[in-house]
Amino acid sequence: MFDKLYRMEGKTAVVTGAGFGLGRSFAQALAAFGAHVICADRDLANAQETQKLITGAQGKASALHVDVADEASVDTFWNAVAKQSSRCDILINNAGISTKVLRTHEYEIADWDRLMAINLRGVFLMTRRGLQLMLPGPGSIINIASIAGLRGYYPGAPSLAISYSTSKAGVIGFTKQVAAEYAKEHIRVNAIAPGWHGGTALGAERRATLQRGELEKFEKMIADRIPMGHRAVADDLAGLIVYLASDASHYMTGQVIAHDGGWDAIVA
Repeated sequence: MFDKLYRMEGKTAVVTGAGFGLGRSFAQALAAFGAHVICADRDLANAQETQKLITGAQGKASALHVDVADEASVDTFWNAVAKQSSRCDILINNAGISTKVLRTHEYEIADWDRLMAINLRGVFLMTRRGLQLMLPGPGSIINIASIAGLRGYYPGAPSLAISYSTSKAGVIGFTKQVAAEYAKEHIRVNAIAPGWHGGTALGAERRATLQRGELEKFEKMIADRIPMGHRAVADDLAGLIVYLASDASHYMTGQVIAHDGGWDAIVA
């Protein structure tokens, strides 16, 4: 009875931000366990590349464009999903951005609005429509939050933007509320709070503002603060994604799991 706990044959999974980094790893992992994965991204070419990687490994996948911050784009996307699959079993709200990092009194309102539109409003828009294809259940929604939404961090120099931390704290609150609303329909809603994972495009704007010496100092500062002594990579999250998406976690909902090498376990 336990050999099929993680299998997802016959299930349709939607992964936003699937064109690169964490989203690509999530899509590949779900496909490896039998799901048909719809690779959703604002950059369709990157989503199609993820699709090719999956189908090249004998998995099932398709690629669709979506801008999660745009209501019309989200509606068009879900209409296309409905034509393809008629329902959605798994939704991973992974799409997100970070901006250049400044202290709060220096931070630009335009950057706040741009980030919130994708990181928080986008999760709402995608979930709102996705639930309509997931009801009457069961289903699994996995929201990608961050350890930045669990506690503040200021090592004497800006390392996290106030908008990013706030948006991820909002994702955690959103996760718990939706979990409570849909538990009776067996639609499980959980969040993962990754730590400082490398191999993603998330910090591109921050890295672009740093000189080489500053970047090396930043990387050392982060590694020294992580109890395990190193940053994770995107594929390190694959096992947790498969667990939360599959029936193996059928009694888990409303939870936030930090995946951070022990970052949140210590006081520093």
